[in-house]
Amino acid sequence: MRRWSDGQGKLVVQGESRDVSVPLEIAASYRARTKGLLGRDSVDGAILLSPASSVHTFRMRIPIDVAYLDRGLNVIAVHTMRPGRLGMPRVRSRHVLEAEAGAMAGWGVRVGVRVAVEVE
Repeated sequence: MRRWSDGQGKLVVQGESRDVSVPLEIAASYRARTKGLLGRDSVDGAILLSPASSVHTFRMRIPIDVAYLDRGLNVIAVHTMRPGRLGMPRVRSRHVLEAEAGAMAGWGVRVGVRVAVEVE
């Protein structure tokens, strides 16, 4: 399984005609994963929680898109979650992407798509 450190990077969504590059915050430590997007009014790009198999939106201010990724960084599920919700764990999920609601559809993130993470 891939291991990252907290920091910045790029999420590359591999599309049929072109790749889309998105600013990415990596939350790999327990503290960073626990904080996630809590208390934020917006997100510039996406945040990767790793390792993670579920998320919640308690104390969040905005609805978010959540994409569950397997070991190979393939998208296995995508959901939009309103504040105050608990996401069910995904058995095959090893990483979770979070972004503002509606953003992932614009980037082409959907079930079956493979993404890449480039660390800065």
